[in-house]
Amino acid sequence: MITVLLADDHPVVRSGLRALLGSIDGLTVVGDAADGREAVRQAVTLHPDVLVMDIQMPDLDGIAATRQIARDAPDVAVLMLTMYHDDDSVFAAMRAGARGYLLKGAEQDEIVRAIRAVAAGEAIFGPGIAQRVLGFFSAPPPAEVPFPQLTDRERDVLDLIADGRPNGEIGRRLGISPKTVANHISSIFAKLQVADRAEAIIRARDAGLGRPSE
Repeated sequence: MITVLLADDHPVVRSGLRALLGSIDGLTVVGDAADGREAVRQAVTLHPDVLVMDIQMPDLDGIAATRQIARDAPDVAVLMLTMYHDDDSVFAAMRAGARGYLLKGAEQDEIVRAIRAVAAGEAIFGPGIAQRVLGFFSAPPPAEVPFPQLTDRERDVLDLIADGRPNGEIGRRLGISPKTVANHISSIFAKLQVADRAEAIIRARDAGLGRPSE
């Protein structure tokens, strides 16, 4: 028998889920909560196999509650059932420790299947969510930015220095005064801990900036 706890601030949703799951062999609802803090308390005291939880709830939201449950009752599998489908919500929930993520409006069979899956230790996502998660992990990693300690403007200046451009030309290209160029260069030297322009050029070219002047 899989024991289930429900957490949603809408009574109609909770009663609907309770009626649905109560009609399924092998599932039993052991409690429900109207806010995140109560969901945490019941997860710790009742220790259900699965907690079906919304994200938007009073007192403590579902993501914060999931994070606390992962610490205080790690054997409770959290399945998000929510209307939020943006990437920030999905990945925040998974980082907090949720094992599944479904959107409200999912078919009854899909909800039951997801409950059984997370209870068995699997991770599961609704169809639209799964495509985005797979896309996130299959996408190439973002290119590493050279010298992240530099500002974008300082990196532009260093790129032109590495390209062999004098200060006057750097200023004209970037639309800044020679004094501002000099200030940027001083900052670049300090941040990169280089002694002079030649050393800065070597460091920059090793990192892929600039190119030898024609």
